[in-house]
Amino acid sequence: MAEEQKNINIEINDQTAEGVYSNLAVINHSPTEFVVDFIQMMPGVPKARVKSRIILTPQHAKRLAAALAENVGRFEKQYGNIKDNQSAQMPMSFGPPGEA
Repeated sequence: MAEEQKNINIEINDQTAEGVYSNLAVINHSPTEFVVDFIQMMPGVPKARVKSRIILTPQHAKRLAAALAENVGRFEKQYGNIKDNQSAQMPMSFGPPGEA
C-alpha cells in the first residue's frame, strides 16, 4: 500500500524564525528518547552554554539523521565536499552556572 502524502500547514513566529546559532551539539539517549543539546562556544572562553535542547523519540531521531544525511549529500553535490576541521576533543562538563 502506498503511503498517503499529507500537506501540513506550518507556522513560525518571528523570534523562532531568527534561529539560534550553534557550533557544537551533544547527543545523549535513553531507551525512550534522544536529547540533543545545541551549544554555542566562543573562542578563548572556557565556558559554553546550551542554547537549545531538543528531545526526540528514537523514531524521529532516526528520521532526522536520514534527513540530515540526505541534505548534506545535496549540499556537497552543489557546493563540493564539506571539510571537517575538527580539532582535538574538548573536555565538557554539565552543571549549574558557576561550576566547572
